[in-house]
Amino acid sequence: MAHSHGHTPAAWTGVIIAFIGFCTGSVFMVVPSPAGVIASLGLIALGAVVGGVMRAMGLGQSHAAGLTKAQLQARKEEAADSAAAASPATATATATAPAAQPQTAEAHS
Repeated sequence: MAHSHGHTPAAWTGVIIAFIGFCTGSVFMVVPSPAGVIASLGLIALGAVVGGVMRAMGLGQSHAAGLTKAQLQARKEEAADSAAAASPATATATATAPAAQPQTAEAHS
């Protein structure tokens, strides 16, 4: 498991916003206010969006966090093997594929 699980500004910000939304939603459930509950659900969703945007900005944990050097090397080798295996097949498939024939209105009559 990752030793830095969630210890990033993106994770903390997203969780805090979602927690505030959860708390306010709980209050609005007790005090019958459907509009408040719906607004709180929006706040919870906003926490997820803010966390995702912050992660995309580089303030979150990378996909490789918590992996050993051997695991990272294995992933790089798998990606290189996949790319090498895919590129000749793609070139062959496009070279042997028949060209699409344009269809006219007369062909369907």
